[in-house]
Amino acid sequence: MSRVLVTGGAGFIGSHLCRTLLARGDEVIAVDNLITGRRENLEDLEPQAGFTFLREDVSKEIGYLEPVDLVLHFASPASPPEYLSLPLETLDVGSVGTRNALDVAHCHDARFVLASTSEVYGDPLVHPQPEDYFGNVNPVGPRAVYDEAKRFAETMTMTYHRLYGVRTGIVRIFNTYGPGLRPADGRVVSNFLVQAMEGKPITVYGDGSQTRSFCYVDDEVRGILALADSDVTEPVNIGNDAEYTMLELAQLVLDVTGSSSEIVFEPLPADDPARRRPDLGRARDLLGWAPTVDLREGLERTRAWYQEERRRGR
Repeated sequence: MSRVLVTGGAGFIGSHLCRTLLARGDEVIAVDNLITGRRENLEDLEPQAGFTFLREDVSKEIGYLEPVDLVLHFASPASPPEYLSLPLETLDVGSVGTRNALDVAHCHDARFVLASTSEVYGDPLVHPQPEDYFGNVNPVGPRAVYDEAKRFAETMTMTYHRLYGVRTGIVRIFNTYGPGLRPADGRVVSNFLVQAMEGKPITVYGDGSQTRSFCYVDDEVRGILALADSDVTEPVNIGNDAEYTMLELAQLVLDVTGSSSEIVFEPLPADDPARRRPDLGRARDLLGWAPTVDLREGLERTRAWYQEERRRGR
């Protein structure tokens, strides 16, 4: 049994981490200021022994002072509409928030894992993206508030490792989806599913030829915890390496939902990557991890969850 501090614990991936950690017998302290996280994500956990929720902004302080064995730093707006509407908060949590979380790990000699992102690769010129690719990021574009916050957070993490010997890990998360992802939160899977389920036009940006790779949340969490339980320090991609165009995703969503929604096209946002797919060699070799849930199955599970949420009036 370990005591684990999860920043961003009421968020999409953070709440799944809390649930999995509790299920395996760990004590969990979830910290979240709820600007993008949802308390509802934790409602089944709060009555359980071994779970504590603290409503705090980790960019200001982390008030939990008891010893911990592991710090999972997952606090940050994550979808484009969120981080574009909260640019300073996104920069703060990537910089000051990361340092505060690292200080907790340093103080208690705890393992520290940073939630980084495939966005550190920007609009990549290397495909698929291995962890030793340094990326192609526009530092003055609108998406930079997220991209550069995460790149800075990686630098801060490695600095604490080199300077203080903190046992750090960095997970680069590729597009993740599944139950708990807030409907139409601005990420493409949730947008497409909700639009199709409501019979609204499915909005594709650009000509739909840009690609992404989609990882079901159970696979993502399993990979994150494999990294957390290891002594691997270098960044590790955790995602699904099956690559789909946006038009292929839209058609699959139509098939899964049985919707007759039309597909409409809107202008491509600034600095939107043309291709994105993880090289998973490091995850397979160092962690023995690989994804297992294919996109159709994951979409069907997510659709069923959205239907249940609707039945519950949420």
